[in-house]
Formats: sequence, C-alpha cells, structure tokens
Amino acid sequence: MKRQAGFTLIEVLVALAIVAITLGAGIKAAGALADNAERLTDVSLAQWCADNQLTGLKLAHPALAIGDSEFSCEQLNRNYRGKLIVRPTPNPNFRRVDAQIFNEAGQPVISISTVLPKS
Repeated sequence: MKRQAGFTLIEVLVALAIVAITLGAGIKAAGALADNAERLTDVSLAQWCADNQLTGLKLAHPALAIGDSEFSCEQLNRNYRGKLIVRPTPNPNFRRVDAQIFNEAGQPVISISTVLPKS
C-alpha cells in the first residue's frame, strides 16, 4: 500500500497560526501609520494657527499687555481653540508671547513661543 503525500492537520494549523500572527501585526502597523498621519495633520494645522496669530501680532505692533487671551482658528474645516499668554521678560522693552493650540476635544496640540517688542 502506497502512502499519500500531503500535510498533516498539525502542520496546517501551525501554518494558519503563523499567517494569523503575521496579519495581526500588519494590521496593527497599518493602524499606527494612520494614527501618525492624523497626528501629523493635526500638528501642522495647529502650527499654522499659532503662526498666524503670532505673525498678526508682529504686523499689528500692538501694545502688549501682560495677560491671557483666547482665540479660535479654522484650518481645512477643523476648528482649533487657542490661548495667547503674554508674560514679561527680564528686558522691560520685550514680552514673551506663548501661543497654545487645543483641538476640538480640548487636548493640547502645540505650543509656540516668541519674544516681541512691548509696543
């Protein structure tokens, strides 16, 4: 009697387990890439908001009073909430200005700082 060639049930199950583990790792990696792309988009748009606010202050040359103020910004149909924080510096002719940007959920996305003349 001639024995038939083929795979045993154990070999097939081991092969299926290896394929399942490989696919699971691939799906997890693809999900991480998608999350990173979303985060990069969020940070880029938030940076545009902060840069726009700080550039507006530079161009307007307002008398910068120490204190906090809030603003909103829309970039590519996404709404961001921002906060400008003006603080003194050791040189009384300058002010430190921090622009903090928060996403729609209120989570901080980015913070940018600069130094501007007092008036």
